[in-house]
Amino acid sequence: MVRLTRIYTRGGDKGETSLGNGARVPKHDLRVAAYGTVDEANAAIGLARLHCEGESDEILSRVQNDLFDLGSDLCTPEEESPKHPPLRVSAAQVERLEREIDRLNADLDPLTSFVLPGGRPAAAHLHLARTVTRRAEREMTALATVEAVNPEALRYVNRLSDLLFVLSRHENDRGAADVLWVPGKNR
Repeated sequence: MVRLTRIYTRGGDKGETSLGNGARVPKHDLRVAAYGTVDEANAAIGLARLHCEGESDEILSRVQNDLFDLGSDLCTPEEESPKHPPLRVSAAQVERLEREIDRLNADLDPLTSFVLPGGRPAAAHLHLARTVTRRAEREMTALATVEAVNPEALRYVNRLSDLLFVLSRHENDRGAADVLWVPGKNR
């Protein structure tokens, strides 16, 4: 368990931060940007939870914990024979998201158009969380072009954006309150 007794360390005052393995990197490093955006997604999910109850809130609670796992995974570069094996996102976490997506999606009417972000407050916040999650995914894939990234972490963030989309429809009265795109409507 993590125990924090001091909130500020002054270690980042010159624009650097420490990774999980102790290495110092600039705060604009691709790895730091990736796990920083995962943190943003987690904050957006926290806002969405203010408007969710029951099953949706339970799912999002688990996701928030998983996103700390993901942040831990991303902040610790892969290396052979590490002194302390790092926490990594697992296939089981990805599979749980897939089961939740399938179960929730089974109750939704098929889409007849793209969905615009909006509808009920919970859905609107979930759409925001989905877009932040997609940005985290883009940053993670950019990182993966120059450094090793856990493939399960990439799968997790990809599935998470799908889950947030399905949850937004679920929160929009199972899709009945979805705001649909009407191509060319305002020409």
